[in-house]
Amino acid sequence: MTNILETTPFGATSTTDDVLSGVNLKGQRILVTGVSAGLGVETARSLAAHGAQVVGAARDLNKAKTATEQVRKDAAAHGGSFELAELDLANLKSVRACADRLLAKGEPFDVVIANAGVMATPFGHTADGFETQFGTNHLGHFVLVNRAALIRPGGRLINLSSAGHRYANVDLGDPNFEHTPYEPFVAYGRSKTANILFAVAFDQRHRSRGIRAAAVHPGGIQTELGRYQDRGRIEKMIDQINQQRAAQGKGPFQWKTIPQGAATSVWAAVVASSDEIGGQYCEDCHVAHVVPDDLPVATNEGVRGYAIDPKAAEALWKRSEEMVGELF
Repeated sequence: MTNILETTPFGATSTTDDVLSGVNLKGQRILVTGVSAGLGVETARSLAAHGAQVVGAARDLNKAKTATEQVRKDAAAHGGSFELAELDLANLKSVRACADRLLAKGEPFDVVIANAGVMATPFGHTADGFETQFGTNHLGHFVLVNRAALIRPGGRLINLSSAGHRYANVDLGDPNFEHTPYEPFVAYGRSKTANILFAVAFDQRHRSRGIRAAAVHPGGIQTELGRYQDRGRIEKMIDQINQQRAAQGKGPFQWKTIPQGAATSVWAAVVASSDEIGGQYCEDCHVAHVVPDDLPVATNEGVRGYAIDPKAAEALWKRSEEMVGELF
């Protein structure tokens, strides 16, 4: 069982500025996907504001350019830099083109933060015929990160996952819901479990070169990610969480601000010890503890054991290679 790190001075209410206080990232190159809104913008801003050279990837470059005006200002004011790269994770042609452009530059990244994603979408398919959430959240990043092969020794991969991984384990026999009735949150859960398992397998493969990987849960944040959600369902879920928290003697659930939500990403990326976070799932700026698989979905802390199982991670890697038609 993984123990929560008691050494971190940060927690659920820590912000990106708290986590990065006194940190100088000058000379560090960092790739952040999904910089057209929410967590991606704040993640990029906070890193660039501490001197990092940040490349932000987004599908809609015009939207991203508008959304990242403050990122550029903060970068210029503190010796960092920021540039945009076009990336549509729901189209492997776009993913491969982005990876190839980054590779051609020959400038390795110290950190890749796979932040972009969709949540609880209506049933649909990516350009390559994959179920939308699994294809976008997992397979798009799987190809980008592996094809680009641009993390330098000593670097890190940080995958944005979610407490939503508790909705479902991956289903490698039916990843596209061809034989299973589609349920938006089940599909989301599968994709978020895949994000964790990808980090576990990547960490296992690359730790000998000093490259580590981790998955992070940013917390409950109200961003564009929730545009497909039913308000009634969210309120019911929060009621269930609050009942459990009350039974444990804890206060009610609190939404996080975007700077608080992005804090765990930057903590795991550039502050925490690589040995502490390697192959782990992190939340509230610490490594999460493992919780039983049969705990209610509404439990709002911890990671399910199936999501950090090395054998499951290896099986997902192989199935993902089959699906995208590329070996890594």
